[in-house]
Amino acid sequence: MKKLLLRLLLPALIGTYFSTATAQVDKDVLNWYNTKKTGMSTDKAYKKLKKRTPDTVTVAIIDSGIDIEHEDLVGKIWVNKDEIPNNGKDDDNNGYIDDIHGWNFLGNADGENQDAARLNVTRIYAQLKPKFEGREEADISNEERKEYELYLETKEEVESNREKYKQAIEQTKQFRDQMLPMLPKMIGNMIGKEDYTMKDLEKWKPEDAQGKQMKQIGIQLKSGKLTPEVIDEQIEQIQSMVDYHYNPDYDDRSLIGDDPYDLTDTNYGNNDVEGPDALHGTHVGGIVGAIRGNDLGGDGVANAVKLMSLRAVPNGDEFDKDIALAIRYAVDNGADVINGSFGKSYSSMPKAVYDAIMYAQENGVLFVHAAGNSAEDLADNPNFPAVMYDFQTEPFTHLLTIGASTREHKEELAARFSNHGAEQVDIFAPGAEIYNAVPQSDYKELQGTSMASPMVAGVAALLKGYFPSLTMLEIKNIILESGDDFSDTDQKIPGGDELVKFSTLSVTGKVVNVKEAVKMAMDLEEKKQEEQ
Repeated sequence: MKKLLLRLLLPALIGTYFSTATAQVDKDVLNWYNTKKTGMSTDKAYKKLKKRTPDTVTVAIIDSGIDIEHEDLVGKIWVNKDEIPNNGKDDDNNGYIDDIHGWNFLGNADGENQDAARLNVTRIYAQLKPKFEGREEADISNEERKEYELYLETKEEVESNREKYKQAIEQTKQFRDQMLPMLPKMIGNMIGKEDYTMKDLEKWKPEDAQGKQMKQIGIQLKSGKLTPEVIDEQIEQIQSMVDYHYNPDYDDRSLIGDDPYDLTDTNYGNNDVEGPDALHGTHVGGIVGAIRGNDLGGDGVANAVKLMSLRAVPNGDEFDKDIALAIRYAVDNGADVINGSFGKSYSSMPKAVYDAIMYAQENGVLFVHAAGNSAEDLADNPNFPAVMYDFQTEPFTHLLTIGASTREHKEELAARFSNHGAEQVDIFAPGAEIYNAVPQSDYKELQGTSMASPMVAGVAALLKGYFPSLTMLEIKNIILESGDDFSDTDQKIPGGDELVKFSTLSVTGKVVNVKEAVKMAMDLEEKKQEEQ
């Protein structure tokens, strides 16, 4: 039983439990993405900008919500100056009442908020189930064939995952109760030292895969990042997958009261831009614009920025309608950059989201999107919003798709969880071990392409603020051209141990470098001035 539990749960422990940490942070992790040699050289970039005064740039954060009262975001929250607070009127006639700091697309007019939601695959299965359940394939007409095949595909995915996660809950409980207390002794036996220290663990050089995984677990145990409380949190997350994500009978829209598939039904939501669980969105917003140099948490990338909070990402998959309307809201209300740290494998309204991204593009707004955390090649596995839709004839010009890099450049530059794609992912940015703001003026270490995307959104905002004459298209190109080139280096492919050239994982084979981006922006600005 011990070996079986260890074999089943080690990958989950390495990939999921360690994606979050306690409020304590290792000094080597703190702010590494701005300061360390392996980071983006943000602090060095600011030294080159000392004599300049930046314009303020608005960045829309489409996410789970932002704690707008966070101590490290004071003065960083966007304010709709054309709206009179709390008078119950749409003063600026933009269609949203009292939208002072943005809008919550996951609530109703009574101030109630939706949190848990199904995955989109589950929604599709639930829609098709009444039509096809119990029918034989021989009874399916040619007109119904494509829809029927989608029904079978989604049914298999939903039902198999629901059963898998039920089993995972029991296995994880067994790990917590039976295996966790024994791990310190097991690791000690493998090292050959009962009272081992963190230094002993760091010096240990196991040769087999299990030994390497046990080393990582030992480090997490010693640092207090793997505890019964952390495992309980994981069990709660897995339970939500059973209760909500893969539950076709769960109604994840009744509280809101709109038709989620009707773009013209816009009379919903409220102005609670924080919502019930703003951890993810606050962290993302903090990466973009947390106050720099105040010794609280990690520094934001951009110093002259306002964060517009658009709550549209629940605990589950976002609705395409909410994303489309949130993008349009951001554009219409003055955002220069939009960050989208969300994504899913199925889309019910792809044209609506495509049209919204095109609307941003036509208005010169840059949309920065996370590549996703499934360690998959996006050429083979869909992720929405898509880099290029099936019906699309020309690629987006104002879209950046971001993979996650680490602070370990030798063979482990691409984060083990990051999606990748030689033609789908534009560039990588720091996304592992990122310490920044979470609600209640607290701080936490998280990781994911969700953290890499706001790094780049922050860089875009920084460049736009200091170089306002540059267009967002020019800024996008600067970010791509100025990155540190790792194309010819051998790196482990995310999710495996195979070494591949880093050039095969993204379009550029680069990691964002803010210092070099600033230098390039200075050169372009000077050139444009000379041409005038």
